[in-house]
Amino acid sequence: MSAEPTTLRDRLRSSGGLGNGILLGVRADNLENRAYQDLKHRIHQVVLDRIDLESMQRLSQEQIRSELRTLVERLLEEEGAVVNDTERRLLTRDIQNEMLGFGPLEELLADPTVSDILVNSYKQVYVERRGVLELTDVVFFDDAHLMKIIDKIVSRVGRRIDESSPMVDARLPDGSRVNAIIPPLAIDGPCMSIRRFSAVPLKMEDLVKYRSLTAEMAELLQGLAKAKVNILISGGTGSGKTTLLNVLSGYISHNERIVTIEDAAELQLQQPHVVRLETRPPNIEGRGEVTQRALVKNALRMRPDRIILGEVRGGEALDMLQAMNTGHEGSMATVHANTPRDALTRLENMISMAAASLPTRAMRQQISSAIGVVVQIGRLSDGKRKMLSILEITGMEGDVITTQEIFSFRQTGMDDKGGIIGHFQASGIRPRFLERLRAFGITVSDKLFDPTRQYR
Repeated sequence: MSAEPTTLRDRLRSSGGLGNGILLGVRADNLENRAYQDLKHRIHQVVLDRIDLESMQRLSQEQIRSELRTLVERLLEEEGAVVNDTERRLLTRDIQNEMLGFGPLEELLADPTVSDILVNSYKQVYVERRGVLELTDVVFFDDAHLMKIIDKIVSRVGRRIDESSPMVDARLPDGSRVNAIIPPLAIDGPCMSIRRFSAVPLKMEDLVKYRSLTAEMAELLQGLAKAKVNILISGGTGSGKTTLLNVLSGYISHNERIVTIEDAAELQLQQPHVVRLETRPPNIEGRGEVTQRALVKNALRMRPDRIILGEVRGGEALDMLQAMNTGHEGSMATVHANTPRDALTRLENMISMAAASLPTRAMRQQISSAIGVVVQIGRLSDGKRKMLSILEITGMEGDVITTQEIFSFRQTGMDDKGGIIGHFQASGIRPRFLERLRAFGITVSDKLFDPTRQYR
């Protein structure tokens, strides 16, 4: 009777896999991949048993990586695993990532071309690159392994996830947004979505280079931020609202005190005088929750020059508008909406959550007097993000909020590769906020609003 295969190469041979060494980085064969996962899991468990976690805390990252490399080499010899140099390096790297980082996700997090990581189950991980979804060869050992990585992420920011609280929003150390949901809500096992943030925040020049907007539109937005015009950024999920909010906040004077309020801290402001506030979910007894509305009210007592609200989604809309109307000029916020007019309607609905008895006309007056400009951005069908509209709010006529569009993006067709063809164009209307810009010493050329010019 033959002995049960124990080495990686033996497992591959017994299952019909390749016998002359495998490139585990490619992991094209499912049997081969499983054999690798089994070996990595066993070695990882032995490493956990043998290593002194307390003494590890006194070592630097490089020292820990060196110690782990030596230990993995020794364990491979004890295991008798016949692996080539490529396999050995990959195995050592993956064990280091398990101990010091977020396991299989580390390689994706280190890839600057990845903008979203979507973990549908322990054996299926997608990424988004340049607006297109791709299936990766990254897998976890099992549901428990994925749960361990999720727990590691959320516990670092003081959040928790378990059966009593099966959904969580958290963030990675670089500010990337994480959402996780687990059984019983997720039927096929734990799943997680990571919205990546660039290590180096994008600047307006980058958005112009990527043709998300024109240099003329960028000049106008820069003037609005400097002239303390209240701005609402509207767009769908993944359209780049937070990115644009970061870019616009870069034009705020370093002499101003800024208070940011978010559900999960994502903004990367570069000014020296910034106070960052973050909401808190309820504890296991359902107590201790701190909402965005409570933080907005508290921020008003903190002597801010500007308040930046990551996303308006509830009753805090009323407090935000009141702050904009009471001396906190130049405040900014984002909202989920498909058009600028939808954004105003959503604001109205959210105000009614906080003050149901407030008449419709009074709500609209609050909105029209508080917000100066609505910037609409969108993600097109080819994955590219564009600034679709710059809309000025001009006041009220009867019970209707009046607006005028200054710039817009007009789609004219699609190329043979599915790319969107279109152009940016001014409406020809001279905005009322030009007087305010001039008062702040900001001059804008009249050619900017020429409707006969098209910007591609």
